[in-house]
Amino acid sequence: MSDINTNIEAPFKFLISFDKYLKQYEDLAKSENSIYASQAKRVLSLVEENPILRDGFLDISLLKKYESEIEVILKDAFSPILTLNEIKTASIPFHDVVFNSSDRFKKIIETAGKGFDLKMKNMPENDMYIFACTAILNFSYGYTLNFKRPLYYEIPDSNGVLRYYKILYNADFIDIIRDKNAPVITESDYYELLDNFENIDLWKEKFPPGSYTFKGFVISNIFDVTDDQSISNIKSTLIGQDKRSDENFMIDFHEIFRSLLGLKDLKVGFSVYNAREDVFERVYGSGMTSYLLNKKESESCKSALCRLSYSKLLKEKQFLSISDVEKFNERTKGEAPQIKSLHDQNIKSAIFAPIANEDGLMGILELVSHKPKVLNSIIANKLVDVMPYIVAAVERSKDEEANLIKAIIQKECTSIHDSVLWRFEEEAKRFIKNELSGEKAVFKKISFHNVYPLYGQIDIQGSSDARNEATKLDLLEQLKLARVVLEKAKALEQLPIYDQFIYQIDEYSLKLEENFQVDSEQIIQNFFNQDINPLLDHLKEQETVQLAISNYYLHIDRTMNEVYEHRKDFDNTITSINEKMAALLDNKQTDAQLMYPHFFERYKTDGVEHNMYIGQSITKEDTFNEIYLYNLRLWQLQAMCEMENDYYQMRHNLPVSLDVASMILVFNRPMSISFRMDEKQFDVDGTYNARYEIVKKRVDKAFIKGTKERVTQKGKITIVYSHKQDEIEYLRYIKFLQSKQMLDTDIEIVELQDLQAVTGLKAIRVSILYSKGQTDKSYYTYDDLMEAIKA
Repeated sequence: MSDINTNIEAPFKFLISFDKYLKQYEDLAKSENSIYASQAKRVLSLVEENPILRDGFLDISLLKKYESEIEVILKDAFSPILTLNEIKTASIPFHDVVFNSSDRFKKIIETAGKGFDLKMKNMPENDMYIFACTAILNFSYGYTLNFKRPLYYEIPDSNGVLRYYKILYNADFIDIIRDKNAPVITESDYYELLDNFENIDLWKEKFPPGSYTFKGFVISNIFDVTDDQSISNIKSTLIGQDKRSDENFMIDFHEIFRSLLGLKDLKVGFSVYNAREDVFERVYGSGMTSYLLNKKESESCKSALCRLSYSKLLKEKQFLSISDVEKFNERTKGEAPQIKSLHDQNIKSAIFAPIANEDGLMGILELVSHKPKVLNSIIANKLVDVMPYIVAAVERSKDEEANLIKAIIQKECTSIHDSVLWRFEEEAKRFIKNELSGEKAVFKKISFHNVYPLYGQIDIQGSSDARNEATKLDLLEQLKLARVVLEKAKALEQLPIYDQFIYQIDEYSLKLEENFQVDSEQIIQNFFNQDINPLLDHLKEQETVQLAISNYYLHIDRTMNEVYEHRKDFDNTITSINEKMAALLDNKQTDAQLMYPHFFERYKTDGVEHNMYIGQSITKEDTFNEIYLYNLRLWQLQAMCEMENDYYQMRHNLPVSLDVASMILVFNRPMSISFRMDEKQFDVDGTYNARYEIVKKRVDKAFIKGTKERVTQKGKITIVYSHKQDEIEYLRYIKFLQSKQMLDTDIEIVELQDLQAVTGLKAIRVSILYSKGQTDKSYYTYDDLMEAIKA
């Protein structure tokens, strides 16, 4: 005896029976339609002769013994007229035990071959057990718990291509009978199960194996859903992360497309479209290839495609199908590049599908076969439903790659200006390609040659003195507050240590007033940390000094643990100036970039400095002319005058009144710059060019030759240069800005005292004209403006 329940763990025992199905015939036997009644009585008569078919049995071998009788019983469910079209079976659920089927199902199994083993897919073993439990809950306890999951068979066709068949159960002919020893499921049990789907032990506790009897059978209606499932598989495959490095990705992708198109001889390739350079590029990753590029790394689109194909794929974004490569190659005499590439690879038919969104082409999906005519325009139309998912995946992949590129740039470099980002992206792509190809990935040096530098700064004058003054005032205030506490403590207890601390405070105060030293702040703070603060903790419980201590701590900044009032005003002032000037410069830069793209960086110190480089190597275009350099120099001069105006309009709102001085450094020879990986910034190349960096660092502190007067002055803009032609050029700009009432007429040309290793520098200085705001269109010199503000 071969028991159907052997080696199967389920919450119920299976009993094969046609009892519930036969009850339909009992009703038909009473029908007024004599034909229906007669036929039903014949079936019932047959079953009376074989009562085991109604009573049920466990022995699978009896299915073969009663094969003819079962076929007669199920004749109405398995119509001979539809048997060649319908895919239908009678079976025991969860077992893949089929005992009656339509001819089409038999043909499908026969085509799959002798070694094929019919197995249900998409249902893990534990899920199957829980699925059976939910059926009991619904059937025996009246719940409506829905745990239906799509069930499939995967069956190969005559070409070895997998086809997908969805299974829909008709469970009208089953009874589920609870054994007397089976636990009764209470409402609390039900709610506990709802929250513990993954706890298989709990389900087995509530529904022990074999605690219910499943009496009957199911009829399965089966549908070929290969197209739908292939599309679903494409979606699932494309969702996966790190697809390029997954060896199975392309293997699975090939199989999915083979199922979708019903072609065993099918291969899939990709090529990426680089819109900036109008080229196709290879996709790097495990198993990735491009049949359009063949063995090339990249190729111009106009070289890879003939004119008509270029228009169809890139302009019209339509499928390009080549059903007979051999024939087309003869017709075009080998002059159509895409046909020749396919012919050289012994490809006989192909489809190129554009992967495009609203922004344009992103790449090409390439389907090829070594058989002629199997890929054609009719087959290409089947891709319509698939392409949106491929487009979405490529969009996501591009975003991922862009993020990866930025991450590499951020790691290897720093935040990069948009004007040179393209060069870093190129290097990052090469870095990724080498990494995916198993080569050593090294981020190479980024350089730009023959570029002209421009440098400018708005420096906050006297910031060091102002900072020292703010520090001195805070320290004096803190010493004063501490002295009050000590005087109160001394009145409470006549301890000599109090006198010693008061003496020390007076000494520190005197030194601060007379001569503030660089180390004064550190010395005094050590005194507070080591001596005064512990004493305050000791005294805080004494009522007579509590008020003085509270007043002391009222003035102490909790974060700094010291008096931080004047320094806070100073720091807030510096921050406000820097943020305002940086924002203004960034805003003006937007317009400057539209004039001609150039590299720009700015950074905040005590003021705002900026570097600019302009040249053909940065723009990657053949359009550079020195007129763009002259335009940028004039823009820089005008922008700095405007920034000075904006500063003095905001100056009266700042906590500390400070002045600024502006300077431009002119360097009239092109140079080379390289990105320093260790410093994360651009720097000049070459010994001569290094002179430029030396001047940048020191020139704002330089004196006019033969004097002790700094070259940079408040109320004036200073232009430092070394060649007569620079002087002539900037005098023209100054004259122009004088006509716009931005600069005064007091031009002076001075020589600078020699710097280390740098001689021969000169400077043009001219006063800036200021206005008080939008409503007041009068223009003032610095001194006039100060007088007008005071008035």
